[in-house]
Amino acid sequence: MITPDNKDFFYICTGHLVDRGFCQPDAGEAAATAALKKKEEFDREIEAVKKEYEEKQKIKKEKRKEKGKDKEKEKEETKTEEQQDKDDEKVKDDKIKELSQSKDQAQVDLGPRIFTLNKNFHQMRIDRIRNIEQAKRNRERLSNPANFPAPPSGNP
Repeated sequence: MITPDNKDFFYICTGHLVDRGFCQPDAGEAAATAALKKKEEFDREIEAVKKEYEEKQKIKKEKRKEKGKDKEKEKEETKTEEQQDKDDEKVKDDKIKELSQSKDQAQVDLGPRIFTLNKNFHQMRIDRIRNIEQAKRNRERLSNPANFPAPPSGNP
């Protein structure tokens, strides 16, 4: 986790991100998760279209093997079947393009995951930083001899 001004950071595990007592996801985080789910759905739809197309092609090949009896008719049919194959290929490509375009439009830039740290933990971090800065100032004061009072003179 890191502060918005990039001054303080610390490493956490996924268990801490799940713990509601430690931090809560930002509202934008929920939207990013929803966008990720939509992307996965679109990917599944594209795969389904591809599988459907492959199944249709297998069925057509099987039918062609069964119809292979008449050679003259077969030549004419192969031309029409080739045209149908091309049309099916175009339909498949169009469906995939449509799904890809809608996926790109729906996809949101996920960016960094944003969480809000619990107030108690945040205050502990601020106190720690403040104590470190105070200790640093004290060390500087002690190292400078001008900050100490002058020793008493020998005249009584």
